Amino acid sequence: MQIRYANKEDIPAIRAIYNAGIESGTGTFETRPRRNKDIAGWLKVDNLYPLLVAESEGQVLGFARLYEYRPRECYAGIAEFSIYLADEAQGKGTGTLLLAELLTAAGTWGFHKVISRIFTFNQASRALCKKLGFREVGIYEKHGQINGRWLDVVIVEYLVLPSRSAPAEI
Repeated sequence: MQIRYANKEDIPAIRAIYNAGIESGTGTFETRPRRNKDIAGWLKVDNLYPLLVAESEGQVLGFARLYEYRPRECYAGIAEFSIYLADEAQGKGTGTLLLAELLTAAGTWGFHKVISRIFTFNQASRALCKKLGFREVGIYEKHGQINGRWLDVVIVEYLVLPSRSAPAEI
């Protein structure tokens, strides 16, 4: 398996994986399927935020990306992350490799902190973050709705310190 920066040829695979996450209702509050041009927009900010893919035998198995946390200048060193895997890649270490490489990229790109919000019931994502050194800092109760149900999210953070630009040993 190879972890690399995404390119325009990866857009259809990234879109398919992300839309599957939207459809499942377990990975994101998003409800509108994305089009190729939406994903292409992520690549256009590539000079500010990395977008990585996990690839095996020419097939994209997942992606992870950093994106703007908040537009205020005081938050410039903080990025939010998301990670999505194809069904066939789950439970095989793909997420660990992909997120570990994204954290390394965060340090290389000069980020100070990486954060995310994870559904409280998403035990696989919570375990992945804990394994790589994230800290759970709190819970937003009833933070967003899916299908008329208010859902809670746990907030996770990873401090990218100069002496810790790569995650703990996997």
